[in-house]
Amino acid sequence: MQTTTLSFANFHAHGELFANLLRARHQSFIVQNRWDLPEADGMEYDQYDTPASRWIAVHEGGEIYAGIRLTPTTTRCGIYTYMIRDAQRGLLDSIPSDLLYAEAPIAETVWESSRVFVSHATPMQLRRRVHAHLITEMTQAARLLGASRVLGLIPANWPRWAARCGLDMSAAGRVMDIGGIDNQCISINLAAKMN
Repeated sequence: MQTTTLSFANFHAHGELFANLLRARHQSFIVQNRWDLPEADGMEYDQYDTPASRWIAVHEGGEIYAGIRLTPTTTRCGIYTYMIRDAQRGLLDSIPSDLLYAEAPIAETVWESSRVFVSHATPMQLRRRVHAHLITEMTQAARLLGASRVLGLIPANWPRWAARCGLDMSAAGRVMDIGGIDNQCISINLAAKMN
């Protein structure tokens, strides 16, 4: 099993990995969750898949087990910034604007984690290991990018696995139904992991 952090600068070195990641997102979010999201050629994408973002893939032999997208909270592309902030600003119909307890941050030390998934095809006996690889790589990548905090919108069952993964995680917003799934904004403090 491999874990890779992708960027526009290194796509060329990883063959079909990025396309396979977008295909796995399509399967997870459009096919399985039945969310109405942009798609092309069997791949899911949105306005936040820009050169400012990074993508983490847990994979083996061309199969994607899990993925995450990291986006700086300082980014801007036209009217868009990052997903959580844009939802709070009322720009996204599919996510409630009251998703955070406080105003969405804009800081070089805060990155957003979005499009988090573990493929439904990932065997149950591998899931815990896949999850650990995904979280470890996300933490390391965010730290290398200068983040001391990650803000995410994830399934609301996070308290079950946060401590197991060794994350300093807390609720940053209310639990809300998005497309039939309970989700919640969370804040991951990376400061303790920076030593």
